[in-house]
Amino acid sequence: MKHITPPQLAEWLQDATRPAPFLLDVREPSEFAYCAIAGSVPMPMASVPARMQELPDDAEIVVICHHGGRSMQVAMFLERQGFGEVINLAGGVAQWAQQVDPAMPQY
Repeated sequence: MKHITPPQLAEWLQDATRPAPFLLDVREPSEFAYCAIAGSVPMPMASVPARMQELPDDAEIVVICHHGGRSMQVAMFLERQGFGEVINLAGGVAQWAQQVDPAMPQY
């Protein structure tokens, strides 16, 4: 499984020469409502198996959670299900808020 740091992801999202990844946020709805990375799609971890058909099979998927634990589990699960390019956001939204967007609320 691959990992990406928040600054690397921010750079990727600004790179017009590279297709944008699908940002999958696997936190709980209350967490997502509090703060979110723009463009991310909320899908709580427990609902991922039932909603896999909503995920693109032709795009890189970056999985996001609060600190990186849940997202790593979901990324490994998706790899086992045959999704090709699945990447864990190291440090999750907590690190995103510290390293990329200090204005983002932290919890």
